[in-house]
Amino acid sequence: MKLKWYGQACFLVTADDGTMVVTDPYTPETSGYCPVQEAPDVVIRSSDNDDFHCRADLVPGEPEVLTALDVARAGGEQSSHGITFHCIEAMEALNHRFHDPDQNGMYRFEVDSVSIGHMGDVGNPLTAAQIDFFRDLDVLLALTGGHPTIELDDLMTVIRAAQPKLVVPMHFRTLSYRPRGIYWVSSFLELFNEEEEVDFALDYEAVITQGSLPDSTRVLVLDYVK
Repeated sequence: MKLKWYGQACFLVTADDGTMVVTDPYTPETSGYCPVQEAPDVVIRSSDNDDFHCRADLVPGEPEVLTALDVARAGGEQSSHGITFHCIEAMEALNHRFHDPDQNGMYRFEVDSVSIGHMGDVGNPLTAAQIDFFRDLDVLLALTGGHPTIELDDLMTVIRAAQPKLVVPMHFRTLSYRPRGIYWVSSFLELFNEEEEVDFALDYEAVITQGSLPDSTRVLVLDYVK
């Protein structure tokens, strides 16, 4: 499968058979990132009320739209276009500096035998149940910008416990991202041995297969679409 990062928490996952999934689409004007260009089969978003995570209406085509928070509240599982999405409830930072915290959902799904987990917009240390939700994961799409999402020390607790094969940073400050109050990705990378544990794709897209996954956790840094 192919993993393409548009920016913020928005990725395009393309299966070998052409099925496409977009995660947590944003508002280009307020985020600073490019509009999503592809017409996917499915859009999954962590909530329906956050302009940085919910703008399925701006995605081309007529995709089926799943809201992870709703799926989590309705049993935690929903399938679309042959892909089963598992969801669990989460919450923005309880000490959010800009507004009252909103609930959202984290989610995971599998494409071409590669399991992918997305941390949604969680802003607090994960509970034991939430950490268990991400165990045995191949790829973790991880919030690495700090407040108002999960703090980096709490994120490292998740990574050490869940031990995903790949950690792909997202939701960090970039030269295009308009809000300025979050970390650059370098703050997260300082927690790893960059020479031995970090790879740079040097592109906004990477091909990930079961055969290409490392034996132990590595970080894969993607560029974003410009």
